[in-house]
Amino acid sequence: NILPAGKVFPIQIGSELFRLSGASISSDAPSYFSHFFSEQLLNNSGKSGSIRTLYIDRDPQTFRDISLHLQGYHVKPRDGEHYVRLFADAQFYSLPRLTQQLFKTDIYIQIGDRNFQIPRDIFSSPGNSPNFFSLGFAHFFSTPSEVFPGLDRTSLLRPPSIQPPSVPNRSADVFEDLLRLLQGYPVNVRDENHRQDLLRDARYFHLKGLEQKLIPCEVSFNLARQQSEIVIRLEDIRQSGISFSADPDKPATPSSALTPAAAGASLFTPKAPTGYICYARPFTDESSHSLIVETSTVEATRIDLSAMRATFTGQTKARIASLFQVIANKMNLPATQPLGLMMVERGGGLAAMPVSPSNSGVSGDRVRVDIGRDAWCEVDGGVVEWVDVRDLEHPHGMGMEEDERPSLPPVRSWIPAGVTDGEERRLDLMGEWIVCKAHWRLRVQPAEDDARIVEVVMQAVRLQANTGERARNAKRGFL
Repeated sequence: NILPAGKVFPIQIGSELFRLSGASISSDAPSYFSHFFSEQLLNNSGKSGSIRTLYIDRDPQTFRDISLHLQGYHVKPRDGEHYVRLFADAQFYSLPRLTQQLFKTDIYIQIGDRNFQIPRDIFSSPGNSPNFFSLGFAHFFSTPSEVFPGLDRTSLLRPPSIQPPSVPNRSADVFEDLLRLLQGYPVNVRDENHRQDLLRDARYFHLKGLEQKLIPCEVSFNLARQQSEIVIRLEDIRQSGISFSADPDKPATPSSALTPAAAGASLFTPKAPTGYICYARPFTDESSHSLIVETSTVEATRIDLSAMRATFTGQTKARIASLFQVIANKMNLPATQPLGLMMVERGGGLAAMPVSPSNSGVSGDRVRVDIGRDAWCEVDGGVVEWVDVRDLEHPHGMGMEEDERPSLPPVRSWIPAGVTDGEERRLDLMGEWIVCKAHWRLRVQPAEDDARIVEVVMQAVRLQANTGERARNAKRGFL
């Protein structure tokens, strides 16, 4: 397969005749060309006067680039169409060096109406690989051993037609922003619609690490609590980022210490863990933050103030149930045992049961909530001002007994929207709130009716709620 370096060999591709030296052909050998001409030299006993022209019915324009490669020049694909033409002909001519070069080159693809050249190492960040490119056509263009599966290359008259890589149903502008983010450049997210477009395409291309960076959240340090906090929407929480942080003075009891009690007694010893749920964004955060969950679905939560229990509906209920199940799993609590409140029989199996937070074993169907003086509450458009604990004659509230004190802290003042100055309505502390938006901390502590049972309590940080339909109607707008 090594041809005489100074001899010229004629090759006609389509309608054009190319003359290449033996040195050029031998630079990428063994190949179809070197095999063809070496056989002629062997049959002619080394005589060079009777070398026949090699005729191949292929595209001469593509071969012009291949001839430059054989002459020692670096050939770089211009776009996706040029790439697949070089790729198919490099395989058809059996050029090993050009084939390897194309395997290692950048990814050429058309997104929408625009061509992109994507470096393969751009997906090296955590969570961004495997992705749409490595699992799709990039795998086809990176297996030199069997590029055309099921085809016999020795009897292959034509290589199969390869369509240039393209994703016509995605936006080129959005993908350009994703590339800038992958390259480490900041991208100005113009509005919520733009963010949703970026998130939608990041999920489409399976760029999980980039998706986590685009998810709306707020990370800050709470000086009063001496801890880092993250506010994130309920629907954006991922299972792998959830963790439990025990109170410093009450370390969590390992699952091995939760031993069965005597027959007829409670299932576990009274060493229930207490602490808060933390969260770290997968592939993004190096350490966990104290979790504050945002529920922003309109009218998905009802709070019974007399019992301090919250009832969720729709997707919010399903997500709360899933979140509580993950918390139980992270704490190694056996979900098959009745750890929570109001547990139902599991005869039909967990999958056969209706979606409910009670399935997790760390809550009842109605979730326990806690609204303290630190909670910022807007009810019917008016801010609820609590009585400071220092103003109370008795710490348990206005001289009442412990079991008689109201569910909410004493209210100093509350003026709902639409009420004239000087007029004040009385807030019904035993009624019901319909929550529109809320921030919650997740507290793990013993259940209020049995200290040996673990329960998750949602502690209010900020609430926007209505007491009735009148306040809701006030927010309606005309079409």
